Amino acid sequence: MTELKPPHDPIEALGQAYELMLEESIKDLHKIEDKSAPVIHDLIANAKERLSAAGELSHEEAERIGEYLERDLVDVGRYLAETGRELKDWLGFETALIEDEFLIMLQQAADQTQLEWLKLRLQAQAERPSYKTGEVVAPGTFVCLKCGEENHLYKAGHLPPCPKCAATGYRRTDSR
Repeated sequence: MTELKPPHDPIEALGQAYELMLEESIKDLHKIEDKSAPVIHDLIANAKERLSAAGELSHEEAERIGEYLERDLVDVGRYLAETGRELKDWLGFETALIEDEFLIMLQQAADQTQLEWLKLRLQAQAERPSYKTGEVVAPGTFVCLKCGEENHLYKAGHLPPCPKCAATGYRRTDSR
């Protein structure tokens, strides 16, 4: 398990925690044979428990990061299944701008999540996720719901207020 580096910035620390939880979930994904629904939820729940028990994250941090990670994986799965497009299209920019290790983990999770999403699609809410300032998100391009300004995040981290109008609501570019 990759350890969290001592953070100089608490916001950076939650981005690192998001990546660590994704890494832990992917490790478990490789170990299981039955990849049926709701495996992503279960993998994230196990990662939350391990990271909390190991003292890497508080219980509250693990819960919050787990919710963010599950939201992003469901969204990427939905996008890939609905559009047939590539991960770089969901991100809203070329994948060369993301660290290779994180990109590989995200692609592995996205492949499994796409299958999960197709199963859940019949029963799931058709509503696309919205994003709020302060939430930890996967890399991507986010569009301000108020003014339409694009905000590009090249690694997992907190979503800041809109740089143009200071609004706090976003959607991903693919949701236009």
